Amino acid sequence: MDNSTTTYEKIGGDAAVALLCDRFYEFMASVPQFSELRSMHPEDLQGSRDKLYMFLSGWFGGPDLFVEKFGHPRLRGRHMPFAIGVKERDQWVACMVLAMESVGIEEGIRAKLLENFFNTADFMRNKEG
Repeated sequence: MDNSTTTYEKIGGDAAVALLCDRFYEFMASVPQFSELRSMHPEDLQGSRDKLYMFLSGWFGGPDLFVEKFGHPRLRGRHMPFAIGVKERDQWVACMVLAMESVGIEEGIRAKLLENFFNTADFMRNKEG
């Protein structure tokens, strides 16, 4: 693929982003090692899933659904009410790694996304430890 192809297109567009988000929250809800991460979310994960889906759609180069509905993501500000440290960051990233693997995102794309996800999740940290 040429360099003008977006990540959104490379991974399979809307259906792939939706499936990635579904799997992310399925793993979060079912894998015991993600219990601290899960406890930071409401009982019903649908709203969280929908926001991640809208955000990732635009972040991957597809329709900018989150911005259209909510405005600028202001990720750090939106996550400030939650105590996010190294453990929470690492759980989020590990959960996303499982989700990316489970939906079959190609290894090269997955590696670059992992780097970007880690950097973004690290930026969300607002507590020691």
